[in-house]
Amino acid sequence: MEPLLIALDIDGTVVHEDDSLSPRVADAIRAVVDAGHVVVLATGRSQSTTESTAERLGIEPSHLVSANGALVLERKDGRYEPLHVETFDPEEALRTISQGLPSGAYMVEDAAGHRRYTNGMHDWNLDEAEQVEFDDLFQQPAMRVVVMSPDHEVDEFLEIVERMGLHKVSYAIGYSSWLDIAPDGVTKATGLERVASLLGIPRERILAVGDGRNDIEMFEWVAAGGGRAVAMGQAPDEVKAAANESTSDVHDDGLAEVLEGLLVRA
Repeated sequence: MEPLLIALDIDGTVVHEDDSLSPRVADAIRAVVDAGHVVVLATGRSQSTTESTAERLGIEPSHLVSANGALVLERKDGRYEPLHVETFDPEEALRTISQGLPSGAYMVEDAAGHRRYTNGMHDWNLDEAEQVEFDDLFQQPAMRVVVMSPDHEVDEFLEIVERMGLHKVSYAIGYSSWLDIAPDGVTKATGLERVASLLGIPRERILAVGDGRNDIEMFEWVAAGGGRAVAMGQAPDEVKAAANESTSDVHDDGLAEVLEGLLVRA
């Protein structure tokens, strides 16, 4: 089999909700790398937590797609360096959102990876992040913005955000009531497309696996080019609709099932 470009979402795909990692999944990922396939982590996470996941897996991908495509990293001389960075001015979007979600909590990540957050940003990795007042979130152009609103159920949150009519940004909503905002037109698909072009791998040799709404554009792009877009079993219906395959959920090692299938075919 010719080498595949295998794009893996992290949360809910590689790791469980509590960040635990199944040994079977880790073994399967290392096995496909050893078989000559190219694994790329494609995630909404920051650079540091994307890199740390690769380390936990025992792999050294040539590239990583972080911040939902706003940051593409390339491994050089044993470390990851930014290959491509997209930023935007978050003020308009955040002021619009704050009017509709007055009890929301916010976090902004700039191009250097520095994160600023407001009070109420719970259940989030805030290592080396700085707590600030709302108006201090706009000091630097943003690579990524996260909005949390624990007072709302996901469906209600979806309706509120859709009514806001956000422009000049791309956004995706998670399982709980949180919102990921990226520069306009930037998604995991744009980051993965950049990596595939650099590596000279066509879409029909791409396999993407994920479970979140921020995987929809990546699935659509991969599937449109004849590749495999695989939704995890617990993915929302709209995510499964964008994929062309599905697998078991994360607790049943759905990712391992997909990757082990590659090894059997080989």
